[in-house]
Amino acid sequence: MADVLEKISAVQRISGLLDNNLSKIEEGLPAWVNQIRQPALKAFQRMGIPGFRTENYKYTDLTRLFGNENFRRAYVPDDFEVDLSEVFSCDVPEFDTHLILVVNGWYDEKSNRNTTYPDGVVVKSFRRAMIENSDLVMNYYAKLAPVNEDPLTALNTMFSQDGVFIHIPDHVHISKPLQIINILRSEDDLYVTQRNLIIAGKNSQVKLMICDHTLMPQQFINNNLTEIQLGQDAVADIYSIQNQHNKTASLSGIYVHQEQGSQLVTNAITLHGGIIRNNLKVLLDGEYASAKICGLALSDKNQHVDNYTNIEHIKPNCESNQLYKNILDDNSTGGFTGRIHVLPYAVKTAAYQRNNNVLLTNAARMNTKPQLVIDNDDVKCSHGATVGRINDEALFYLQARGINEKEARLMLMFAFAHEVLAEVKIEKLRDVIDKLVNKRLRGEVSKCHSCAMDCIR
Repeated sequence: MADVLEKISAVQRISGLLDNNLSKIEEGLPAWVNQIRQPALKAFQRMGIPGFRTENYKYTDLTRLFGNENFRRAYVPDDFEVDLSEVFSCDVPEFDTHLILVVNGWYDEKSNRNTTYPDGVVVKSFRRAMIENSDLVMNYYAKLAPVNEDPLTALNTMFSQDGVFIHIPDHVHISKPLQIINILRSEDDLYVTQRNLIIAGKNSQVKLMICDHTLMPQQFINNNLTEIQLGQDAVADIYSIQNQHNKTASLSGIYVHQEQGSQLVTNAITLHGGIIRNNLKVLLDGEYASAKICGLALSDKNQHVDNYTNIEHIKPNCESNQLYKNILDDNSTGGFTGRIHVLPYAVKTAAYQRNNNVLLTNAARMNTKPQLVIDNDDVKCSHGATVGRINDEALFYLQARGINEKEARLMLMFAFAHEVLAEVKIEKLRDVIDKLVNKRLRGEVSKCHSCAMDCIR
């Protein structure tokens, strides 16, 4: 009963925050954007704060996080005197990318002002796009990510003001990756809402890197939602690196809609974070569309990482392939729920899913729940999950060849992780992530790779 009352109280408090700050949140935005907030509020009030009793969140209880949360909200962009470009450099030094800086959920106009993009590619503040590109944004905003399906999505839509908008026109291939650097920086505890929209036109190609970082030791809650539309024969590779300190709660949602022949690759590497919940939903809504979905999480201390995927095969002859791995140390906990739904008309579907996990201590815990829902009989589908410890025979084999136990364990862990890392198709990025993961496994990464501030606690 106490948990129920706590959830009701948190929902009421958050609803009150929207009501009391509505004029600030809506200021300068089109009416069609603001009209979606009330349906989102009603959906959030109906679903409530997700917790163990919420089926899709049974491994991640956010009741306590929101029940005790009384953070400042970033309703306007913070004005920092310090030049963030001097303080911060991302984990991929000397990497040739188009840099896009977002600070506390707000597109940083000052840092991004002089960046130019090829062949009609548009990258701008999502706030500006809702005004200047409203006809385009209206087609997808809160439609790829409907507010009535998930409480965190409804919550994001209630408070969304800014983020990143990217539009790649038809037939445009961007050779240089786009790199979004999401920075959390505040002198007090901060709640951040960020909303992004990416539209890749017909036969376009893009590589996107997303780097999440904290620059100060305060507590943060970051609700970050991205909607992605892939047109016919579009190709998108999306790589994310989550490297935030242990007092950060990262609540991430990615919703992808794929048209005929489109190809999606996602790879989420979680190096650090306190509470991490990653939601991914992919709709294969065009014949011959494909999705390769990977993730690797390294957790220790009291960290918690939960990945939830929902892949819907709507049209025939589509393929999806999922591979998620976790290495858990100390008292860390993890969760994986992978749902594949093959609809009645999605014949000739090929769908595969695998979740493998290694526990390094008796105190570490992993929950995994692979799911298959198949509504026709002309498919090739499989799913499986394992939770175990380092293979004793393999460990003995290495030690018998003169490798000490500690180094042998590290070698086995890195070999276990590398199957996911090998799916990173940008060679320089893969090399850097290899080094970061190696350092993380050795306990040598106490701060972001090239960050001037040491805030991993």
